[in-house]
Amino acid sequence: MINVRGLTKDYVEEGVVTTSALRGVSFTINKGDFVSIIGPSGSGKSTLLQILSFLDRPTAGTYTFNGRSIENMSDRELAHVRNKQMGFVFQAFNLLSRLSVYENIEIPLVYSTVPVPQRKKLIEDAVESVGLAEKLHTETGKLSGGQKQRIAIARALVNKPDVIFADEPTGNLDSKSGAQVMGILDALNAQGHTVILVTHETYTAEFANRIISLRDGAVESDKPVKSPRRSTDQFFK
Repeated sequence: MINVRGLTKDYVEEGVVTTSALRGVSFTINKGDFVSIIGPSGSGKSTLLQILSFLDRPTAGTYTFNGRSIENMSDRELAHVRNKQMGFVFQAFNLLSRLSVYENIEIPLVYSTVPVPQRKKLIEDAVESVGLAEKLHTETGKLSGGQKQRIAIARALVNKPDVIFADEPTGNLDSKSGAQVMGILDALNAQGHTVILVTHETYTAEFANRIISLRDGAVESDKPVKSPRRSTDQFFK
């Protein structure tokens, strides 16, 4: 699904390289993988996520997504693929608090080609998958932090994306809510969804089957997780 080779990202000011955020990063992620990208602040993981999710372009190197090189895709094509084939979960939830759960989950569909009559079923299926069907018409601002993140996951799922990018999804949650969110991502991966998790927390990273560790913009290690963590919490309570 994802193949990057020699990926480099330089930030330039007045013709001079001020920061080399990525330095020759290479790896492959297959369909159905659950991969954590981990590293300290300044390691390049946020820059890498932006490039993998088509929000930025590399300075050098190659990136192939589902067999297509992003070098040959226009910004409009990238935006279309991002909307149709990628789902996003953020640390800050990025939900509109005065809208209902239904309306928040519907947002990606508004920018898609999905006909209005078909949206209701997709939204109901998405919210059911995170165990919050009873909150469908609740104002989002009235939910707990853990519930908001589960709704954010439902929103990421509604377009049935090929890959889910989760950027520090437990960063604003207590340990119980964080375990519930990771349990949902783990369950989604077991159902065949590809999940790419960016985190600075080793405990969270170990829910994945594989950890790519970055340091100073380069891959320090790329190893399988021998025994991925499996939360014993009841995810949907």
